[in-house]
Amino acid sequence: FENLSGIKFLEHAMGCGGTRDDARALCRILAGYICHPNVAGATILSLGCQNAQVSLLEEELAALRPALDKPLLVFEQQKSFSEREMVARAMKATFLGMADANAQTREPCPISDLVMGVECGGSDGFSGISANPAIGHASDLLASLGGAPVLSEFPELCGVEQSLCDRCVSDELAARFTGLMRAYSDAAQACGSGFDANPSPGNIRDGLITDAIKSAGAAKKGGHSPVVDVIDYGEPVTKRGGLTLCCTPGNDVESTTAMAGAGCNVMVFSTGLGTPTGNPVCPTLKISTSTELATRMADLIDFDAGPIIRGEMTVAQAGEALFDLVLATASGDYTPKAVALGQDDFLPWKRGVSL
Repeated sequence: FENLSGIKFLEHAMGCGGTRDDARALCRILAGYICHPNVAGATILSLGCQNAQVSLLEEELAALRPALDKPLLVFEQQKSFSEREMVARAMKATFLGMADANAQTREPCPISDLVMGVECGGSDGFSGISANPAIGHASDLLASLGGAPVLSEFPELCGVEQSLCDRCVSDELAARFTGLMRAYSDAAQACGSGFDANPSPGNIRDGLITDAIKSAGAAKKGGHSPVVDVIDYGEPVTKRGGLTLCCTPGNDVESTTAMAGAGCNVMVFSTGLGTPTGNPVCPTLKISTSTELATRMADLIDFDAGPIIRGEMTVAQAGEALFDLVLATASGDYTPKAVALGQDDFLPWKRGVSL
């Protein structure tokens, strides 16, 4: 099937355990993946008695896309004669669905269709100086062309709330952002933790010793465009022409899982220490903060922001070059290292305390 990149498996352990809210949140994320523009169809394998019932998934799909225009194949083990029989039926139906999907081909799309998630992981002392500002400039370019950059990781926005509120296009959006931040912070403190515990040992060794310091650099990925929407975990991106704030943990995979589920069709991920993270349905570009990392981990890194540090390239020049790479990726002309390596990370947030 030359027009398909293959089958991706979204494995998780949340179907049975957890609260009913956890089950609903899981179904909302799965609905986002099924409706994702990079997904041609979905095969669901269900036990049958779990909290995350197929009916919940159908409700979330109906809310997200009332007229689903792609195949959804559901197989329930407890209604099957045997596991072998169920898997055989699922494989046959999926194969036939792939044959139909292979008839689809690429068509030109406007840049305004691009939804770009921005992420950082394994941050170092250069993150807020090189890679993150370059990503921020690329975010502004996308917003100016009618697209949708998305900034997540709310624990890493602690300390820069006022600057983001000032960019919100309405008081209601600013109030929603501060409300989500406050509720998240209160939940963390109730468990004996807090946003101040967000910096990792690697962050601290490289100079990011407080969450506020880390946040000052992390927020630069969002550029300077107006904040046009604030969404909670599992909600879709619906606004264009400005920045969307998405409430997620700082945990790389919990965050990227949500952004892909929200509709991001490409993600840009900065790292100073090296992070092998990708996503099953959304190509993820890795941006190094230094040339040393880009050289040492050449198998992971797609773009080197190190020339900014050496004064060989301005932030604007790097951001424009990165934006060109984003467009090449979305067009299928460039394959990110995470895609080539099969780094298909999927981890929905079980709504406890995760920093």
